[in-house]
Amino acid sequence: MKATQQFVCAAVAASLFALPTGAPAQDNRRGEVLFDLCTQCHGTAGEGMSLALAPTIAGLGQWYLESQLKAFKGGLRGLHAEDTGGLRMYPMSLSLRNDEDIEAVAAYVASLPRANPPAELEGGDATKGAASYATCAACHGPDGAGNKQLNSPALVGGSDWYLYEQLKKFKAGVRGGNPKNQNAVMMRGMAMSLADDQAMRDVVAHIMTLGN
Repeated sequence: MKATQQFVCAAVAASLFALPTGAPAQDNRRGEVLFDLCTQCHGTAGEGMSLALAPTIAGLGQWYLESQLKAFKGGLRGLHAEDTGGLRMYPMSLSLRNDEDIEAVAAYVASLPRANPPAELEGGDATKGAASYATCAACHGPDGAGNKQLNSPALVGGSDWYLYEQLKKFKAGVRGGNPKNQNAVMMRGMAMSLADDQAMRDVVAHIMTLGN
């Protein structure tokens, strides 16, 4: 991570420690205050920003947002040397002091309307990707809506560039290499079933057609 990025993360983390505590997690006012510090990368509406390596997060399930923040905070995700985006998120997660903070910001983000970001990834064939997605549908659902019981997040409405990058990371072991993160380990196995880069682009292209 560049020195300027480390400085920004440290500054944001320091500012979070000045926030008042004690608000109940279901009160989105505190979550909104906490999220204000995330907007520099994820946008004010949670729409994401590819240049900042920040995906669309608006409207994701609160349970999934909490699980990923806890994974970052606990060092189960975001510490691999090749995970640039994760290395940025790790110090941000540490600034959330307790489960109450995590629940509050996750509840606020989950309450935001789905962003439906524009397509950025090129070269995918949605028709070919449909066959590959049949395997993904077992956990993420045929409509990409996700399944809390299976710890599978919604894919519909996500950032295509981010989905593609995560598949690459899983396939390369940048994600899914920590045995303590069983969900990520399982996803790595699924990503390995995609033969090559084109197959990954194709399945993401298909995912982008879901929910339309």
